[in-house]
Amino acid sequence: MIRRFLILSTVATLLLNPAFAREDSSFDSDGVKIRYTIDGDGEPVILVHGSRASGGLNWRMPGIVDRLAEKYRVITLDARGHGKSDQPGPGEYGVKMVDDVVRLMDHLKLDTAHIAGYSMGGMITIKMLAMHPDRLRSATICGMGWMNAADESARKITAGENQDRYADSVNQFGDLAITEDELKDIQVPMIIIVGDEDGLYERRVKPMVAVRKDVPVVLIEGANHMSCVFDDSFREAVREAIDNHVSTGARLTED
Repeated sequence: MIRRFLILSTVATLLLNPAFAREDSSFDSDGVKIRYTIDGDGEPVILVHGSRASGGLNWRMPGIVDRLAEKYRVITLDARGHGKSDQPGPGEYGVKMVDDVVRLMDHLKLDTAHIAGYSMGGMITIKMLAMHPDRLRSATICGMGWMNAADESARKITAGENQDRYADSVNQFGDLAITEDELKDIQVPMIIIVGDEDGLYERRVKPMVAVRKDVPVVLIEGANHMSCVFDDSFREAVREAIDNHVSTGARLTED
């Protein structure tokens, strides 16, 4: 309870801070307006947020954008149906959210980028690894692990249960699952960062590293799924992950 109060207080403080404001940019992704921001210079890093969040809430408020922008060109987007992006109707989510990231890269004339995704953003990142491995220099998967297509059925929200503006996207989470063979075939450098009190550590992360023992896992002590992004250790772990990928020349190409 105390931790939740502190997080909410931090969010409220940041929302009132003029420095938080950024000029909106947007592009057309097959008829859907997608909002994005760019900070800093250097190798491109695209940050994909979680469900019911936005680029600002997930990445800017906790100071992650500013930390990465010290060295990198940091790009956040509001996923379709979230933040200041358009909200299409049912059936317009799932892999189309992956397509939005690819189209954003095309819009910005980026052949490749480092991609980091939290929760739903982690689902999108892993699916992108399977669908468009040539577009990623590295993948930093946060608060998420493997959604196995063999046993993952698309989630459905029944009447009266969490029927909000995000229901359509949640209903298509199952479309972001990948097969075991697809997971084994991924050649792009990956790392997982997750709170040690996050239930997805047991449900998603451990099954993933059982198949891919080469993928390192960074545990954020005392962090759960909601609090992790506001933990200083998480912010530094994301920066270190990108630094390490860059230092090893992960899928480095000229843009």
